[in-house]
Amino acid sequence: MEKKVLDVCCGPKGMWFDKQDERALYLDRRCQDYNISPNAAYPKGGTLKIQPDIIGDFTDIKQPDNSFWHIVFDPPHIPQENPTGLLTKQYGSLKGEWREMLRLGFKECFRVLKPNGTLVFKWNECRIPVKEILELTDKKPLYGHKSGIKMQTHWICFIKD
Repeated sequence: MEKKVLDVCCGPKGMWFDKQDERALYLDRRCQDYNISPNAAYPKGGTLKIQPDIIGDFTDIKQPDNSFWHIVFDPPHIPQENPTGLLTKQYGSLKGEWREMLRLGFKECFRVLKPNGTLVFKWNECRIPVKEILELTDKKPLYGHKSGIKMQTHWICFIKD
């Protein structure tokens, strides 16, 4: 089956209803399991599994141009060199020249997106305002939505013209 969807930072696939959806190709730079102690998010503790189909980096996606109809781009949003907390274990962290990393990520996502395909970008602005992140791409968003307890998570949709 041809994969129609690409998740370029899948992590533990937390937003997916079906974490094995055959229509999607899951990419992440990590492939590992974390043992989680009981906490508010995981009352019984457990194992956080990061198991992508492909180990790779969203700044250099090893897929042909115009390959996917839909891309999910939910990059790490916390600048931190060493992932120590639950959030950085779930989502990873921004390291080094993160602005350039995200700029290249947008560029690569649009490169592998088919014409008229859609990109859904998710960003939590707990540390960095979404306005600063949107300045890293020259593509114009279609629409967006804020969510979460503090309304800091932004879901933003783009279409490739």
